[in-house]
Amino acid sequence: MKILVCISSVPDTTTKIVFTPDGTQLNKQGVQFVINPYDEWYALVRALELKEAKGSGTVTLIHAGPAENDAIIRKGLAIGADDAVRIDFDPADSYAVAEQIAAYANGKGYDLILVGKETIDTNSSLVGGMIAEFMQLPFVSLASKLDVNGTTATLETDIDGGTAVVEASLPAVVSCQKGMAEARIPNMRGIMAARTKPLTVVPAANASALTSAVKYTPSEGRKAVKMIDASNMDELVSLLHNEAKVI
Repeated sequence: MKILVCISSVPDTTTKIVFTPDGTQLNKQGVQFVINPYDEWYALVRALELKEAKGSGTVTLIHAGPAENDAIIRKGLAIGADDAVRIDFDPADSYAVAEQIAAYANGKGYDLILVGKETIDTNSSLVGGMIAEFMQLPFVSLASKLDVNGTTATLETDIDGGTAVVEASLPAVVSCQKGMAEARIPNMRGIMAARTKPLTVVPAANASALTSAVKYTPSEGRKAVKMIDASNMDELVSLLHNEAKVI
């Protein structure tokens, strides 16, 4: 079984987000970048589990980004991936990233392409579905369980009020969320092995970004909560009319 796992580079969750003075991009100075947790904890680890259960196959990482992200790719190799590919590309938007990955993956015989359900920086949840559309493959979103039997994948995905069990013919694209697998920590043997595992850099195909960021504005953060006595209905109604904001 050949599995391709898409990984993204995102700021660590403890990072204080600061934008450049013109507000057009993230100020990367002093920011620690990590593998997107949904990609690492669920997509990558489940790929490794499927390979281990079968006793054969390969797990390949793919990342669209600059050379400065090689360190996070090496971490994925340390966790257990066999090899990696970096598309030398400045990710413009989700559409362009998906287009790059699909262009690389087409014709290479991958049985599964796994992505995290979303990145924790933009929370857009777009790349997986776009890859599937570019490659004309089945797509299952927000899967919390994935098993493979021959050329059929059986998946569980959350729906309102319950869980749906679906089947998809391979090859397929799956976005993975909590429940898919348990996070793994690289051990010393994996870290040492990652240094010599193949990391192939390929040129970008023609990009077709459809969107661009005009300006980022930091959130106002949480404000103090006003506590209203349960018997003071008039004050509550007044605050809801005059101060509350509709979001």
